[in-house]
Amino acid sequence: MKMIRSIQFTFIAALCAFSLTAVSQTVNQNSGWLFLLNSTKLNDKWGLHFDVQLRSQNEWDGVRNILIRPGLTYFINPKADVTLGYLYTPTFTKIAGAPDLTLTEHRVWEQFIYKHKISKISVSHRFRLEQRFIERNGQDDLFSQRGRYFVRFMLPLQEGTQSFNKGPFVALQNEVFLNLQNKNELNGHVYDQNRAYIAGGYRISPKLDIEAGYMNQAVNGAAVNTSNHIVQLALYTRF
Repeated sequence: MKMIRSIQFTFIAALCAFSLTAVSQTVNQNSGWLFLLNSTKLNDKWGLHFDVQLRSQNEWDGVRNILIRPGLTYFINPKADVTLGYLYTPTFTKIAGAPDLTLTEHRVWEQFIYKHKISKISVSHRFRLEQRFIERNGQDDLFSQRGRYFVRFMLPLQEGTQSFNKGPFVALQNEVFLNLQNKNELNGHVYDQNRAYIAGGYRISPKLDIEAGYMNQAVNGAAVNTSNHIVQLALYTRF
């Protein structure tokens, strides 16, 4: 039943996202993302979160974003944890006929993760709240808050084992972004974007996964929407 509700929520959210983006003009882009996520457990209750991302410009024309996101995690129990963290991200923008522009965003973020299993499928739910301090070109900096809900299903392809320590897997995930404060200074809407992702990967050891996949990032703009077709390579480490 939990799995059915999760799948229904995911696909309803994705359907709403695609419906919203369909009513306006949509620009298609192609990019590549590199993603490294590390989780380090210090003891039974405390741990460290750290992820780094590199995102390319459209048509892979150089680097557009660098995201550096450390955090401190408290483990409520084996299935649930909370994290408080900070994010630093510069955005490098190329403007035709003008000098390149770099704008920086700082965030404070809080998240709650709940994990469970349905048969062999590992399911992860993540609720994240972000306080965003956004630098803008020619305007005062903007403070905004954003909510995010993420669900991921991971299915090992290995037969006949209860614990998954090594082997191939497939993953399906979706994430919805909502503007909770100062939406009129962003895109004018509560709905910000949706990210749908499908991937294949290989668990090299209990401490290391590598995966590659396709993500569609449907961004709801103020006037023009964007459908970003992303090839992502990800590395997950656990210590």
